[in-house]
Amino acid sequence: MKNTNKQTGTDIKQLLSRLETFIELYAVKKAPALPAEAKDIVVKYSPYLAAIVLIFSVPALLTLFGLGILINRYAYLGGVYYGSAFSLDLLFLLASIVLSTMAIPGLFARKASAWRLVYFSVLVNTLRSVVSLNLGGLIIGSAISLYILFQVKSYYK
Repeated sequence: MKNTNKQTGTDIKQLLSRLETFIELYAVKKAPALPAEAKDIVVKYSPYLAAIVLIFSVPALLTLFGLGILINRYAYLGGVYYGSAFSLDLLFLLASIVLSTMAIPGLFARKASAWRLVYFSVLVNTLRSVVSLNLGGLIIGSAISLYILFQVKSYYK
């Protein structure tokens, strides 16, 4: 009998690896490169920007999750779709925030593991846009985020 958990984990790693290779092909090799000065600025200031955004978003996030718990039971009155969409949106948002928060110390040290956490955060936000049918966020937000992220990937070791 085959161990399906190990096989599934390998499949997900292979899928993510192929996705990363695909994105790198289009965001780095086929797309025009950002100037070196722009890359330096992004790498230098993005950890500070991420920390500042996180600090200023804490009160709003606490309010959102507090109201989210209250509103969540009423969201289902609009139908299962609205209730489940609201719940999924909150879960995706929480996952993205946790990944971004975990990445901040590594971004200051320019670690590849921190870059990967930001990459996963962008993927979670992309999935959130797909699930919520937010085509603007999907096309514009994800494309720009992935382009910039892959342009500066070489700075993280």
